Amino acid sequence: MDVSTSSAEVKENRNIGNLEDHSIGSAECQSLFCSDSARSGSSGLKRKRPLEEDNNGHMCQLRFIYKKLSWSEAPKNALVQLNELRPGLQYRMVSQTGPVHAPVFSIAVEVNGLTFEGTGPTKKKAKMRAAELALKSFIQFPNAPQAHLAMGNISNPSADFTSDQADFPDTLFKEFESSPCSDGLSFCNSAAESELLSSELLRHGRLLRHTLDLMVQAQQRLGGIVPEPEVPKSPVALLNELRPGLRYACLSERAEGRRLRSFVMAVRVDGRIFEGCGRSKKLAKTQAAQCALQALFNIRTAPEGRTRGDCVFQDFADSIFHLVREKYRSLVGGCSPAHARHKSLAGIVMTRDLDLRHAQVVALSTGTKCINGEYLSDQGQVVNDCHAEVTARRALLRFLYAQLELFLSKRPEDWDESIFVRHKECSYRLRDNVHFHMYVSTSPCGDGRLNSPYEITTDLHSSRHLMRKHRSHLRTKIESGEGTVPVRCRGPVQTWDGVLQGEQLITMSCTDKITRWNVLGLQGALLSHFVEPVYLHSLTVGSLRHTGHLGRVLNQRQERLGPLATTYRRNQPLLSGLSCADYQQAGKASCVSVNWTLGDAQLEVVNTATGRRRDSGTPSRLCKHTLFTRWNRLNRKVRSDLCYLQPLSFLMYSEAKMAARPYQTVKQQWFRSLQETGLGTWVKKPPEQEQFLLSI
Repeated sequence: MDVSTSSAEVKENRNIGNLEDHSIGSAECQSLFCSDSARSGSSGLKRKRPLEEDNNGHMCQLRFIYKKLSWSEAPKNALVQLNELRPGLQYRMVSQTGPVHAPVFSIAVEVNGLTFEGTGPTKKKAKMRAAELALKSFIQFPNAPQAHLAMGNISNPSADFTSDQADFPDTLFKEFESSPCSDGLSFCNSAAESELLSSELLRHGRLLRHTLDLMVQAQQRLGGIVPEPEVPKSPVALLNELRPGLRYACLSERAEGRRLRSFVMAVRVDGRIFEGCGRSKKLAKTQAAQCALQALFNIRTAPEGRTRGDCVFQDFADSIFHLVREKYRSLVGGCSPAHARHKSLAGIVMTRDLDLRHAQVVALSTGTKCINGEYLSDQGQVVNDCHAEVTARRALLRFLYAQLELFLSKRPEDWDESIFVRHKECSYRLRDNVHFHMYVSTSPCGDGRLNSPYEITTDLHSSRHLMRKHRSHLRTKIESGEGTVPVRCRGPVQTWDGVLQGEQLITMSCTDKITRWNVLGLQGALLSHFVEPVYLHSLTVGSLRHTGHLGRVLNQRQERLGPLATTYRRNQPLLSGLSCADYQQAGKASCVSVNWTLGDAQLEVVNTATGRRRDSGTPSRLCKHTLFTRWNRLNRKVRSDLCYLQPLSFLMYSEAKMAARPYQTVKQQWFRSLQETGLGTWVKKPPEQEQFLLSI
C-alpha cells in the first residue's frame, strides 16, 4: 500500500540531527502541508516520489518527529493540573458584575486553607484564573526565566535569578488557554488533520522555536559572539503578546483647527476598560496599553527619550498618586455616594528622604468651588475657598500644629517622633530628611491649566492671541462656579458691604496660590512666628496636565523677585504627571468638600456654598477661627519672645498675622514683583473678615 511505502521511505530519510542545523520556515511548512493534503485528498492522484536528503527533507520529517518528542503531548491546563494535585476541590460562584452584554464573573476555590478568586468574562475563564492563582501559590519552576521564555512570554533583562519568585507570575499559565493560531500560517489539509496539527504542532511550534533560539544564543556565547541587543517592544506589542486579539475603539475625536487634535482610544482587557488620550490614535493606543499593563501585569514602560533619572521620578510620582488614592478610598467607605464622588482630589504625602516604605498621607481633600459672598463671616468661621489644593494645604496646617505640640510636650520620647527640631530660641524647623509631596488629580485652576490639551475651546488663531496677551497672568475664580478669568489691570478693591449687596466675591486661582506657597511657604503667617518656611518638594498632576507650561508659570513669576529674607527662598518643586492619566469623573461638580488630616477618625464634609459643616452648620475645623484658637494655645508655650504682641485677651487675628514681620516683608516684595512684570495685582478679601478677636 502507498501508506506503508511512504512510512518506510520516511523512516529511511529520518535524520534527527537536522533539527540543530536547519531553521523552520513558515512558507516551507505551508507548502509541505498543502502537498500532504493533495496526497490524501484524492485517491486518483499518483503517489509522490520519496523525499531525498538534500531536498529540504527535514521539513517533512518534522511532522513525524513530533510524535516521539515529549513536547507532542497536549499540555494540561491549570484546572486539570490542580485537580491532579488536589482532587475533589469545590469551586463556588462569588459574584457577577458588569452589564448584561459584558458580564464579569468571579469564582473562588479553597486550596491549602487559602482562598483564591479569579475573574473573567465567562465562568470557565474565571474558574481557570482561580486555578492558575492556586497553582502559583505552591508551584515554582526551578528555571522560571527559561520557562517563561519558552512559553512565549516577555523576558526581563534585569531579572534577579536568585529570587525565590517567578519573574512573571501573572503570565505563567498563559499558554494553558486555548487560542487561535497567531503565527500567520494557513494550511490546506483536511479538517481532521488540521485539528490534529493545531492541537499539537501549532501549540509547540513557538516552544521549539524559542528552544532553538536558546541553543543558538548559547553557541554564540561559547564562541565569543555577542548578540545584538533587542529593540524594546512598544506597550501595544507587549499587551498583544499577553492578551492577543485585543481590539481598540476610538471613543472620541476632537479637532480644534487643523493642527490641534486629540483622540481617545479604549481597550477591554479581562473585563476592564482602559482609556488613553493623545494627539494621534497611535499615541492614544499606546497610553491605553500602558494603563492596562500597569494595572493588570504591573509592567511599566518608559516613554521614548526619557532618561533613567526621569523614569525613577516617574515611578515615585505614580507611587504618590497610589498612596493618596488608596487612602481616600479607605476613608470614603462609609460615606454616601454623593460625598464620595469628586472631580478634584488633592493630597499631601510626607516622606523621610525619598523612601516610600515609610511614606504617610498626612492631608487630603476634595472640592472645586468657593463660598457665596452672602455667607462671608466677620468672625472667621467659614472656609472661603473649598478647592481641593487649598483645603489640602489647610489640612496640612493642622498636622503641623500637632507636630509642634508633640515637640513641646514634656515627654522626651515625643521629641523624637516630631518632625520638628529646635533651630534657635523659640524657633523650629523641619528635620533635614522630611519632605512633603502634593498630588492633584487635575491641573490647578488658573494659568497652569490654560495650555492643557483638554481645555482649548477656541479656534487656533484666537487661542494663540489669548495666550500671548495673558500668559502667566494672575487669574481669579468665579463665585459659585468653575473656571477662572484674568484680573483687571489695577485690581479691584473688595469691600464688605459691596459683597453683601451682591458684588461678586473674588478669589485668586489655585495656580496663583501655589506660586505664592513656593515663595512664602505652606505654613502661612501665623505658624511663621515659630517655624521656618515649609515648602513642597514635588507636585504631581493627574489629568488635564501640561507640566511644561505649569513649570514655566511657576518660574516666570519668580524672575524679578530679588534677594529674599533669611530662611526664605525661591522654591521650585519637582513637577510630574502620571504614566497613566488619572480617571476624571464626568458630570456636574459636587457642592461639598471633604477634608482629612492624619489623626482624624473620619472625614469632615463642608458645604462649599456656605463654608460650614454640611451636617450641623457649625464652623469647619479648617476655618480661620479654629486654626487661630489652636495657634493661641501654642503661643502660650513659646510667647516669651513675642513681646511685641498685645495681651492674649485682646489679640486680633489680623494683628497676629501682621506681627510676623519677615513673612509680611517677603509677601509685599512678591506682590510688587508681580506688578512690575505686568502679571497683575493680587486681589485681597475685605479686611473686615480678619478683624475678629478670640473669646477667652
